[in-house]
Amino acid sequence: MPRLASSEAKVVATPYGEPKVVMDFYLEDPAKINPALYWIRSLMNPLMAAPYDYAPEFMDIVVVIHGTEVVATVKHNYETYRDAVERMKYYASLGVKFKVCGIAAQDYGYQTKDFYDFIEIVPSAIAELAHWQLQGYALITPKIMIKEHSIEDIR
Repeated sequence: MPRLASSEAKVVATPYGEPKVVMDFYLEDPAKINPALYWIRSLMNPLMAAPYDYAPEFMDIVVVIHGTEVVATVKHNYETYRDAVERMKYYASLGVKFKVCGIAAQDYGYQTKDFYDFIEIVPSAIAELAHWQLQGYALITPKIMIKEHSIEDIR
């Protein structure tokens, strides 16, 4: 007779350490910056809650931006990307570093004065990603998918 699985899942508290993460934002649609920013929340919120209780200053998170979402990081597009900008400002206040690729900025015709004060312009996104990985940072590349079915429909 086959053995039945236990009647309930088991919740475990993986012994996470203080994170060192570099996130690679390279999105084909600038509107996808909003769901990409939720990846930061999904990293930070569980670690700030029990049983970990890490303060944000013990989380080292760098976001490298070099896709079409670059347009959300310039002041003249505030009204279009207000939610993303306000979320980025909030995360920056918690210590998350936002770095925009200088090559991409140049491709879009942007100058440093066009960007918000929480943005840092780096020479190259690819060189920046390599730099942080060589410093021991884990690479996370958000994959943003378009949800075609509601949870209720497929549950």
